[in-house]
Amino acid sequence: MNISVPHVDAHGCAIRRHKTRSLVTAPRFCRRQNALRVFAVAAPETPVTEYQRPDATGRYGKFGGKYVPETLIPALEQLEVDYKAAMADTSFKAEMEAILKDYVGRETPLYHAVRLSEHFTTADGGKAEIYLKREDLNHTGAHKINNSLGQALLCKRLNKKRIIAETGAGQHGVATATICARLGLKCIVYMGAKDMERQALNVFRMRLCGAEVRPVYSGTATLKDATSEAIRDWVTNVETTHYILGSAAGPHPYPMMVRDFQSVIGRETRAQCLEKWGGAPDIVMACVGGGSNAIGIFHEFVNDADIRLIGVEAGGEGVDTNKHAATLTRGSPGVLHGSYSYLLQDEDGQIIDPHSISAGLDYPGIGPEHSFLKDIGRAEYYAVTDSEALDGFQLLSRLEGIIPALETSHAIAYLAKLVPTLKSGTRVVINCSGRGDKDVNNAMKYLQL
Repeated sequence: MNISVPHVDAHGCAIRRHKTRSLVTAPRFCRRQNALRVFAVAAPETPVTEYQRPDATGRYGKFGGKYVPETLIPALEQLEVDYKAAMADTSFKAEMEAILKDYVGRETPLYHAVRLSEHFTTADGGKAEIYLKREDLNHTGAHKINNSLGQALLCKRLNKKRIIAETGAGQHGVATATICARLGLKCIVYMGAKDMERQALNVFRMRLCGAEVRPVYSGTATLKDATSEAIRDWVTNVETTHYILGSAAGPHPYPMMVRDFQSVIGRETRAQCLEKWGGAPDIVMACVGGGSNAIGIFHEFVNDADIRLIGVEAGGEGVDTNKHAATLTRGSPGVLHGSYSYLLQDEDGQIIDPHSISAGLDYPGIGPEHSFLKDIGRAEYYAVTDSEALDGFQLLSRLEGIIPALETSHAIAYLAKLVPTLKSGTRVVINCSGRGDKDVNNAMKYLQL
């Protein structure tokens, strides 16, 4: 398979593109981009005949894999073994389900947004029926706690006491700090200094729960850089530390593991749809940054060919500018943070700094399963600008009294483009991935109310 990959200089930084049949195996740290970029031998490209997600090598088609320093390979292999053993253990699953119910507050409602539905007109002059999967009602205010809980319980099972995490909008950091407090685990959260400023409330919440929040000043001081710092920590302390990666990205088995812990969203959604109208939704939609909330609700429906799956990315100031985070809309395949997937890069393979008003979508990569779903045409991905997201933020607040996270606001905003193309009665389920308390101070800078 010929794939375009960066040629690396003495620092492991890409300096030009070329075609090759193999990738360099030595780990390199890209100092200029301040991001860990490691290359390994590429797997042969084979036709996709079924939705095997992932295959035995941890790949989703050509995407995924383990592009990490050699010191992490044994840890990842052992993590996969331990994870599979835990998920086969009925007592582990029972403990997780009990905490999800009594502590997190699952199941979350599937809410019929009547006034939001009436706001838009379909192509035939009717209305779509819009439902919100209320992950914002979880303890800590977002979907992130589903995964943090699962991984923290796994750490407890493995007798690891030190937890590290990365966070952008702060919701994953808050969820991880909360669960670590619940289970008595030491928690260190890496967060970009820029994100700490715009998400000061979540920084305080993490510290209140006993976590140490370490600011990252390098690069753009956002999620990409926080992730790089967390990986460096893990490489150094791999024997004593577990890295609770917050999105369905990174090296295998993380994309699979995070997806599985988040797939409770989709399972509940299917059962709730069946209860409410005796069928399945026509469209399932979610915002997409790294991709965990989207894959959490998509996973249940991937094999239902008649159900549209729509992911909405951060278009920033426009996808024709360099100030956006629309990885699947404008990106190209490459390696970042341990996985081969779509990412924002220039012609020399250098990471293009992403931009979004939403800290949780401000990331230049994407989970490998989303890349796979895009390439086989199973899921659709579109971009929404900062301005449009702010419109969605206000719209849901005014019509339903639900203040969504700026991440979720991107999916709400896309309804203005989607609904006029639909027929009356189409049922649309949106994953309301988080609440907007954390974003109010940031939004106030842009909105004159």
